[in-house]
Amino acid sequence: MSSSAFIPFWLCDKSRDTFLSYVPKDDLLSLRLACYDFSVRAAPHLFREIAVTFREKIFTKPVRMAALGRIGRHVQTLKFTIPHSGKTFLPPLVDTGGEEVAFIYEPYIGSTKDPVTRHSIPTYGSWEMNDMLVKQYPPLFHDAAKVSAFIQAFSAIPNLRHLEVSCPGQPPEERQRRSVVDYALISLRIAVERSNLSRLETLSLSPIHPGAVQYLNPSLGFGVTPRSTKRWRQIRQLNIHMDTIESGSPVDHLKSLHSYLQNFAPFLIEFNFHWQGSSENKGPCPVSLATESCIQAASRSHECDERCELPLPCLRFGKLRDTEIINIFPDSPQIKGFIRKHRRTLESVKLNGVKFRLGDWDDALSPLTEISGSEKWKETAEEVMDVPLMLSPAVFEQERRIRAWKEHVRTRTSSSKPLQGALHRASAKGKELFFGTEEHMRRLLSGSILSWL
Repeated sequence: MSSSAFIPFWLCDKSRDTFLSYVPKDDLLSLRLACYDFSVRAAPHLFREIAVTFREKIFTKPVRMAALGRIGRHVQTLKFTIPHSGKTFLPPLVDTGGEEVAFIYEPYIGSTKDPVTRHSIPTYGSWEMNDMLVKQYPPLFHDAAKVSAFIQAFSAIPNLRHLEVSCPGQPPEERQRRSVVDYALISLRIAVERSNLSRLETLSLSPIHPGAVQYLNPSLGFGVTPRSTKRWRQIRQLNIHMDTIESGSPVDHLKSLHSYLQNFAPFLIEFNFHWQGSSENKGPCPVSLATESCIQAASRSHECDERCELPLPCLRFGKLRDTEIINIFPDSPQIKGFIRKHRRTLESVKLNGVKFRLGDWDDALSPLTEISGSEKWKETAEEVMDVPLMLSPAVFEQERRIRAWKEHVRTRTSSSKPLQGALHRASAKGKELFFGTEEHMRRLLSGSILSWL
């Protein structure tokens, strides 16, 4: 392309942005080194999506924060990964006498110095607790608990639209213990609530451990305020991939999940949920947790009637249009009730990996008959499955002979016309050997698994 044609193309915003949207990131990096104008034009496309892995001093080094301040306005999708590892495990706190000490955490956001006396303020409540935490907990914990650093980082990305949080690798035996990852989630939630993220509309938790929603809950979490839920009401699309809860675990995780979804349900347009696990290790239906028998039994199990918990309120998705739920073992009345309750707004319902404990598909999808007024929708229903193709041993032998003949012909170097004619005849004969006669194919199809297709 000549310079006379390139300049109008490059100065046209629509054509330039369309071109840059298809350029790989590695090429965008090289393009930014060409000149200043290329650097400025390519930056929004290069930094539209960024990934950050939480580690020591991730938000406290001045160089990193300066770099984030330069590119932060271009970021629209942030993937924040907080992996579980040996460094994130927190042992019990022990005092000088060898006794375990209870640590009651309260997020500290203010200044580390008293505004009147100018004396330092203990970050964790008291100087004795500060001393124990500094000596016994790793530096990664103190970085996770530094809420002000998280707020500074998220304030640098005001155009964020999609926040993806990933917490992979939690061992099942640590489900009931708090780790560095949980403290980082608390700081992350507070930072989102106190930053000006007016364009945030999509939240993805993929994957996360079951206890994560307890620390991400804007109504019952640590350090919540009356205005904490305001920012999360902007979310229109919620995607959750959660590790499956084992049958022996308490129902507290399910109650925390139900409480967490209550904050988003009235405002969601799209909701996708996937229980992470094998096909034999499924989870309950997330939109019908209030009707789960294990939760209802736990509410009635208190010895004192005065402490008996009230039943959980059912989730109501007032604006939900699309939903996909994967790897669940529900009762058919749960699916039926959900579809009937949201029939005025739902446009698409995808249920994959479903194994009913009670009922079947006809009962679960019966509201569709009520909505349509007939059962004609069943005529268009399709069931997709993989069907193996079985061939007789004779066919495999014929195919082997064809490959041997073609290999023999390929080794001949002569290009004479008689040989070309032989090749043509060999090709025709090969087709005859493979497909056989009409009578042979009729016997093959009638005697194999293809007969029932």
